[in-house]
Amino acid sequence: MAYYYYAFSGHKWGLDRVKRGVALIKQFQTKGIAMTLLVNDFRAGLAAREFGVDDATTIETIMDIDAVAQRGDTVFIDSPESEWDSRAEQYSDLFKSLFYVTDDCEAKSMSREILLKPICNDGEDCIVSWIIDPDCFEILPKSDRVFFFFGDADYDKELLNHLDFFGSMKMEMVSGHYFFVGYEEKLQPYFDTMHEAQEYRNLICTGKLIVCASLQCALEARAAQADVIYIQKEQDLPCLIHRLEAFGIKVINGFDKKALMDTINNQVNSTENLLECNQLTISKIFDKLNL
Repeated sequence: MAYYYYAFSGHKWGLDRVKRGVALIKQFQTKGIAMTLLVNDFRAGLAAREFGVDDATTIETIMDIDAVAQRGDTVFIDSPESEWDSRAEQYSDLFKSLFYVTDDCEAKSMSREILLKPICNDGEDCIVSWIIDPDCFEILPKSDRVFFFFGDADYDKELLNHLDFFGSMKMEMVSGHYFFVGYEEKLQPYFDTMHEAQEYRNLICTGKLIVCASLQCALEARAAQADVIYIQKEQDLPCLIHRLEAFGIKVINGFDKKALMDTINNQVNSTENLLECNQLTISKIFDKLNL
């Protein structure tokens, strides 16, 4: 039996799912179990190598998973593709174990897959899921710097509509892997320093304050014990935001500069331990697989 993690990726979507897949693959490696990362483009595979997973297989869409994975394999699907609706039952029949990973805490099971999501309701075959790269929990010395990471993609160049948000903040920007050529040059005047995407992990884990619009970045930076401000997006449900705040992650609604300034000095008490939640997620996955 083989293990696969399909992480939907691309120049419009970024790499949050790839980073989550890498995190789980590393956890499987601690048990001596190999898991293959499936991505949608070559660049995502290169980025995965930077994060610690050397090999990734490129497929077109969720519809092509069964061209790689075989009957009796275990597959994790981390994708928002609408085609999942038509593939859920078929994949449930084909694969020995099927997991569906989502940030939507209101998601419902489509067939016999096991849901991994932020909150589980009574009676659901579900695992409360916080999958974070174990390397982020190795606490490093912090520099007194502010890093901003929007995400690995800004296809619509949204940041150009919010340039006043960064004024007088002395932020240092971490670029995204999918940023268009020349995009950093347009943003550079509004930041003290521009950093290459390849510096992401080191900067996120050594900065004192991280401001980001990437959910996985917020979790990774908080795991590294940084002070984190997450810019909430329209699709983020209140139940997800509540969980982030329980981990001590501060949240502002969109690019609201006044809210940012007011929030920087706010004290947020963590009521949940992110490391323990991460370990519990991994433990429950292993229990489901009898590993």
